[in-house]
Amino acid sequence: QVQLVESGGGLVQPGGSLTLSCAVPGSIFSIVPLGWYRQAPGKQRELVASITTGGTTNYLDSVKGRFTISRDSSKNTVSLQMNSLAPEDTAVYYCNKVGASFFAWGQGTQVTVSS
Repeated sequence: QVQLVESGGGLVQPGGSLTLSCAVPGSIFSIVPLGWYRQAPGKQRELVASITTGGTTNYLDSVKGRFTISRDSSKNTVSLQMNSLAPEDTAVYYCNKVGASFFAWGQGTQVTVSS
């Protein structure tokens, strides 16, 4: 079973920054597109950013220009740099593959944006 491990969340003030990281098994890192998802209380999980194996990225409109997704093949990690954070970015963030099916969801990492 594929296990994805997210880290890097925390409490940050509005306008602040955080970088999330996801450790991906080496056996799948280079063969699947990956993405960061988030789920806020009472809301459905949504895809925030994705990156293909070739490095093409896509973003949710509300995070364009503020978030940057990247992948590091030397470490088998996918990261999400988040700048200019706003209270509406508060959610549990998860990484997973992008597509019609998913790996088992990890525990995610909590991001709370509050003054």
